[in-house]
Amino acid sequence: MDIEVAYAKPEEQVILVLKLPECSSVEQAIKASGVLARFPEIDLSGSNKVGIFGNVCGMDQVLKQADRIEIYRPLLIDPKDARRRRAARG
Repeated sequence: MDIEVAYAKPEEQVILVLKLPECSSVEQAIKASGVLARFPEIDLSGSNKVGIFGNVCGMDQVLKQADRIEIYRPLLIDPKDARRRRAARG
């Protein structure tokens, strides 16, 4: 089946396309994609969450044809705090 693995930093975005056997998991796809070697800052056991098409999921989630796995970076600033700061500036 055809799968995409996506990761984005402010200055760079990658979408890696791979073919995997049926019943592959999110974890298997991420490891097979090579994204962990390309971006060593990704920490799947800690700060980085993953999802499929914007829905957070676990590493053991079984994939379907044409799924896109997204690796999320941790937020640097809470969005609510950022809005408050913008509102305070006027």
